[in-house]
Amino acid sequence: MSQWIPLSTPEGPVRAWLARPDGPPLGAVVVVQEIFGVNAHIRAVADRFAAAGFTAMAPSLFDPVHPDVELHYDGEGVARGRDYAASLGFERALHIVGAASRWLHEAGHRVAVVGFCWGGTVAMLANARLHLPSATYYGGRSVPFLAEPAHAPMLFHFGEHDPLIPPEDVEKHRQHHPEAAIHVYPAGHGFNCDQRADYDRDSATLAWERTLAFLQEHLS
Repeated sequence: MSQWIPLSTPEGPVRAWLARPDGPPLGAVVVVQEIFGVNAHIRAVADRFAAAGFTAMAPSLFDPVHPDVELHYDGEGVARGRDYAASLGFERALHIVGAASRWLHEAGHRVAVVGFCWGGTVAMLANARLHLPSATYYGGRSVPFLAEPAHAPMLFHFGEHDPLIPPEDVEKHRQHHPEAAIHVYPAGHGFNCDQRADYDRDSATLAWERTLAFLQEHLS
């Protein structure tokens, strides 16, 4: 079952897409959006986690600056999403992720964070600052924060042909976080999203399998 619920946060009330599994949950996941909001793709990701046995919550991070954001994967969507992300900032995003994590924890779950693109960097910061296991998909803004130590298990997925994350930036992740699992796929940016031109089914499938294994290992 999936539905929108209200979530109280230090940044004010936001909407959150909550997806529950049919049986007893294996754990819980905070799903962190791209710059395009909690759109159909992010809701589908949360629903897939629920189908795999996890309670998933995707908070609408842009609600404090612009409510109900759902953008398309086009030039206008990129421009608006970047503006909303800049207006919100990472610190306020983490306040909301922390509120979602607390909600799930109080419901009796162990919690991890999985984030995509801009949300991938938020997920990495949730590891460093909130001490939550994290899986990051093509987090293109993470390099300035790599010196912050990990405080929980960490997983990274990158596309080999991603113009936003060159190989030298992937190598910086390896240098700063040798304890992390880092995978590179023969794909571009956004390869997990079937609404984007860079969608790569084989890479997305393998990354998903690795993400589920990571969650099962660290939330069991």
